[in-house]
Amino acid sequence: MDFDRVGAHDPVTVTGEEREAAIVVPVVSRGDGEGILFTKRADHLTDHPGQMAFPGGGREPEDEDLLATALREANEEIGLDPKAVHVVGRLDDIRTVTSYSVRPFVGRVPDREYHPNDAEVAEIVTLPVASLTDLENYESEHRDHPYYGEIRLHFFYVDGYTVWGATAQMLVQLLELATDWEMPTEPDRYADPDDDLPERVRDEVQ
Repeated sequence: MDFDRVGAHDPVTVTGEEREAAIVVPVVSRGDGEGILFTKRADHLTDHPGQMAFPGGGREPEDEDLLATALREANEEIGLDPKAVHVVGRLDDIRTVTSYSVRPFVGRVPDREYHPNDAEVAEIVTLPVASLTDLENYESEHRDHPYYGEIRLHFFYVDGYTVWGATAQMLVQLLELATDWEMPTEPDRYADPDDDLPERVRDEVQ
């Protein structure tokens, strides 16, 4: 795996009426292999409570650019020192169902203990890349979304955590760029718009 390959990617930039946001995708190097750091959002938050995410948030007027947004938010959420982040590149901007345009920056960060801001983050978790790229831990489904049209939802199940939604969409692109992992050509199932999410996801968001 080579996360520096992200730097060669020409990312898609989204412009529109959505509010701008940015996140850091933190890559941690350990003796037993690479890991990716996630936050588990606090249950009391209005948007996406209890879901796995990357540290980041909405752009503020004082932010010089979206990278400044991502680094400021990561510092506020988990205590990540902006000077300790080695940014290797960007992923494609994505639009979320909460009317944000999110810009993901991939960065190598130190392997140390990080401290969650209890107002926003319930838990900080580093998941092994080797487990995220194991297809036994992955599934997807095709849905017709009332706003986005036809979409493919991704689900990663690792160490008792479920990564899905916009975070999983970003993770899929990262893994395809930086590792030999390839998204299966066909989804595991075709779901109607009103069908329930997988049981493990429902349990997580209740």
